[in-house]
Amino acid sequence: MAHVNDPAVIRRLLDEPGRWAIVGLSTNTDRTADGVARFVQRELGKEIVPVHPKAEAVHGAEGYATLADVPGDIDVVDVFVRSALAGAVVDQAIDAGARAVWLQLGVVDEEAAARAAAAGLDVVMDTCPVIEARR
Repeated sequence: MAHVNDPAVIRRLLDEPGRWAIVGLSTNTDRTADGVARFVQRELGKEIVPVHPKAEAVHGAEGYATLADVPGDIDVVDVFVRSALAGAVVDQAIDAGARAVWLQLGVVDEEAAARAAAAGLDVVMDTCPVIEARR
């Protein structure tokens, strides 16, 4: 069964305060993740946590190499990796106790979405918070 995004879940994730771990966020300003992270941080008022193998600080936020390295609670794991890699990130989000996963525009993994939902996480897939916030 194909995942269908729930508009109420999207609105809640965008409106409520939260801590967003952004997987794939690095100091490369040419990447889409950079602009989206900036928007999530500055326009939506979220705390961002960059997650990238280089563990670089981005937009004043300390970076971590993996989700397992991130201290404290994670509300949303925002996934900026290829669809083929998304399932592993979703599994890490489940293991980290995240409350939701948000797979970016073009990132689709139906099986991973089903695993996350079965584990009790909210799931948003194949869309962008910038696009959704402007609706």
